[in-house]
Amino acid sequence: MADVEEPETDAPKKGSKMPLIIGFVLALASGGGGFYAVQSGMLFGDDSHADGEMDHAEDHAMEHGSTLDDVAFVPIDPVVISLGEPHGHLRFRAQLEVRSEFTEDVTKLMPRVVDVLNNYLRALEVEDIAHGASLTRLRAQMLRRVQVVTGTGRVDDLLIMEFVLN
Repeated sequence: MADVEEPETDAPKKGSKMPLIIGFVLALASGGGGFYAVQSGMLFGDDSHADGEMDHAEDHAMEHGSTLDDVAFVPIDPVVISLGEPHGHLRFRAQLEVRSEFTEDVTKLMPRVVDVLNNYLRALEVEDIAHGASLTRLRAQMLRRVQVVTGTGRVDDLLIMEFVLN
């Protein structure tokens, strides 16, 4: 008698599809929950400005406790900074938003303000200036330095009028 080999019938078992279904249901539920949280304002705050309830000037005035009639703008002398041979120069011009009662004080301190801004801008590298989103960071840094020089509560904002790389 010859030995007859029987084919093996032990095919690998297919796994259950239950973990895949549970994962899909959980992904849908978390996606829906995230959408609801963003739309309802639970995440990233309530965007009341999008509805046009308040414009930027009114919001800024309420934040700093001043009204639009109480605001004065003090111009800063233009600053031109050499960035080296291949890069040219930077032209910078700005104004300070102050409450009317502090206009004279801030004007009197303007040489110090120009000196602080000049030193800060000269310390920057071209890469710091050239990046598109860097202007917001630079503005915040300059405003903080101006507020240190002029004293607490005198300068509300720094408005950049000209920031040109040539």
